[in-house]
Amino acid sequence: MLSLKKNISNTFKILLMIGFGYFFWLMLKITLEYIPLRSDVSFLMIKQTEVTNRPEYLYFFYTHVYTSIFVLLSGFSAIIRKDFGIRNFHKNFGKFYIFLILIFAAPSGIYIGIFANGGIYSKISFVILGCLWWFSTFKAYQLARQKKFKEHKHWMWRSFALSLSAVTLRMWKVIMVYLFHPNPMDAYQIIAWLGWIPNLLLIEYLIAKKYI
Repeated sequence: MLSLKKNISNTFKILLMIGFGYFFWLMLKITLEYIPLRSDVSFLMIKQTEVTNRPEYLYFFYTHVYTSIFVLLSGFSAIIRKDFGIRNFHKNFGKFYIFLILIFAAPSGIYIGIFANGGIYSKISFVILGCLWWFSTFKAYQLARQKKFKEHKHWMWRSFALSLSAVTLRMWKVIMVYLFHPNPMDAYQIIAWLGWIPNLLLIEYLIAKKYI
């Protein structure tokens, strides 16, 4: 049984590495669309009301976009729990990941979530996501400080599952549009929840089964 769980855990991590590499590249391409700073490119084209009426919106938006790509990279480097021969590699990347989320990525995500497309249900989803993201990351930090490393690992996985919502949201969008051709705003209301709830349920299952 222990051997089976170890094999499942290793297989899961290998698949995660392959999937992460591919989707990280896609996310990097999206991020590069916002360099140099412009207010009329890509997603911002449909957010001109906020851009025009709320000068602070762009600051929060770009803070979220630019930090999130480093959140994904540092978070992945931390959760695979390897130092690759570099002293304190895991620890330092974990600290960087936690710092970025608590100070920049989650607060800015909560703010822009308030103005999300798709109506009130989308807004609620993104605000809940941002709050859970901040809390799970803070809990991981708190447990590491208390040297409760098993619980710390579980909360880091929960945090990273929420970090990956940036990827899975876009994946679900492609699937829904391809299969069902829904109204764009209807699709956005659905993927706002699909982007993070299945991620969290999967991690809870793996934790409960002691696969991670």
